[in-house]
Amino acid sequence: MNVLLTGANGYIGMRLLPRLLDMGHNVICCVRNAKRLSVDQETLNKITVIEIDFLDEPDPDKIPPEIDIAYYLIHSMTSSTTDFDQKEEVSARNFNTYMSYTSVNQVIYLSGIVNEKNLSKHLWSRKNVEETLYEGNYNVTVLRAAIIVGSGSASFEIIRDLCEKLPFMITPKWVLTKAQPIAIRDVINFMLEVIGNEKCYNDSFDIGGPDILTYKQMLHLYARTRGFKNWILTLPLMTPKLSSYWLYFVTSTSYKLALNLVDSMKIEVITKDTRLQQILKIEPHTYTEAIEMAFTRIKQNRVVSSWKDSMISGRFKKELKKYVEVPTFGCLKDEKTKKVEKPELVLKNIWSIGGDKGWYYGDWLWRIRGFIDKLIGGVGLRRGRTNPNNIYEGDALDFWRVLLADKKNKRLLLFAEMRVPGEAWLEFNIDENNVLHQTATFRPRGLIGRLYWYSMLPFHFFIFSGMIRNICNVNSID
Repeated sequence: MNVLLTGANGYIGMRLLPRLLDMGHNVICCVRNAKRLSVDQETLNKITVIEIDFLDEPDPDKIPPEIDIAYYLIHSMTSSTTDFDQKEEVSARNFNTYMSYTSVNQVIYLSGIVNEKNLSKHLWSRKNVEETLYEGNYNVTVLRAAIIVGSGSASFEIIRDLCEKLPFMITPKWVLTKAQPIAIRDVINFMLEVIGNEKCYNDSFDIGGPDILTYKQMLHLYARTRGFKNWILTLPLMTPKLSSYWLYFVTSTSYKLALNLVDSMKIEVITKDTRLQQILKIEPHTYTEAIEMAFTRIKQNRVVSSWKDSMISGRFKKELKKYVEVPTFGCLKDEKTKKVEKPELVLKNIWSIGGDKGWYYGDWLWRIRGFIDKLIGGVGLRRGRTNPNNIYEGDALDFWRVLLADKKNKRLLLFAEMRVPGEAWLEFNIDENNVLHQTATFRPRGLIGRLYWYSMLPFHFFIFSGMIRNICNVNSID
């Protein structure tokens, strides 16, 4: 079958793609920036990639007419705290327009459980998108899930951050709200098994795991599964805004995502039926099994996708293409060079930078800078990196964003998403003479930007000198 996969570089899309290929489908991936599709060359050779933004006016020539199945995986919750619902409706209506030019038979949409009367703005928007898709000229299958638990999912990473960093927590009252978590593996299985199943046409189904738990119970079960104890004290006086700040500072989530999540966490998300489970004969995993499977992936360095790599986890919501060409006019630079004897091993060090590996010199200074960044509303260092060995364009790398990862030409270019009075780039490049060029470029914004740069010069001298020295030390390779 010809399968259209929207949101192909998102958390769910990246999990679906290899499974669809394994099933023999011809997959057409819709992304806003083709360079941000984090897959290897072998996978790229098997798929068709289309650059398309569903917020723009539809162009019927962009999508091939021969489409059998389409996955609608477009969400805007974390891009805004105010108008994301409007953006989601526009995207859904434009999607319907695109589909009217194709032969699509079935559209599969992953939504949220909407069984309560008083819905959060996030869940109301998901319901509105669902109703919009039902207006399309195709068969609709809607899967409504609550909390998705898997390596790299926003829910799992937030729970992980809270439990691993805070053995004793003072929490808001929403931790007593009940939810029905489901393993990412089960979500993907449901999404694949409904393909072409006429029993699933033009209907909405709740999907969830076998456990109904409060968020407090989830935190305790996570700790127990990981082999330690935690203590949780609930305060009823913590406002939603204060709760959002609490999540923002303690975890790696962005403030906008935290605010929308807290708004939704006040509402119970529990399945009302198990019809789809019975139709497809799928027995979902328990919450603790989902945690164990997630850590199996993490320990094996096989995390396929992470919400942190989405553009919405950072400061810049626009495409980063314009930042790939590092400017020269009006910029301040710190450039270090060093001859390398074993360029391939040095390149391996470069490709391992950030995350658990650190920055090769003065990691405690980087952590302080990350803490300060978090205090002033930045992303901080908590995003880490999804994979310790592989880097793709568009990936989050602590408080940097990968603009270019060209291993063949030995060049890595990062763009700063930390809060700075200007724009900053960090580049590593090994030339044809086996000389490593390490260049920090800063385009200041006004006098404050220049004062910032010159105030940091003493730190730059030690940090960047130590960094290039240790990167070139091939004995630092694990």
